[in-house]
Amino acid sequence: MRAAGVPEVTDADFDAEVPAAGLPLLVEITADRCGPCRQPAPVPSAVAAEEAGRIKVVQIDVDSNPVTQSRYGVLSMPTLLVFGRGEPVRQMVGARAERKLLQEIDEALTA
Repeated sequence: MRAAGVPEVTDADFDAEVPAAGLPLLVEITADRCGPCRQPAPVPSAVAAEEAGRIKVVQIDVDSNPVTQSRYGVLSMPTLLVFGRGEPVRQMVGARAERKLLQEIDEALTA
C-alpha cells in the first residue's frame, strides 16, 4: 500500500535514488500483503510532508523488489531503513508513532 506523497523506488533505481537524495533518506520497506504495513501508512506520509527539505522518504515493495529486501536482510515488514550520506545507519522493524520515528531518525543521524 503506497503512502500518499511518498515516491516508490525499485530494485532497478534504488542505487541511483539513495546517493542522489542529497539528504538523509528514510526507506519504508513494505508489502501489499502485509497487514501491519497498512497501519503505519500515514506516518511516512506525515514525515515526508513535515520534514521535506530535511529528510527524503521513499517506499519499496518487497514483493516486486526482492533484491533490495535480500541485500539489507529484511525479514519482517514494515522495516524502516535510515540512510545518511548514502549509507545505511539504522534499521528498525515494526510500525512507529511519528514522534518516535523522528526521534530515532535524529539519533541515527547524529550517532
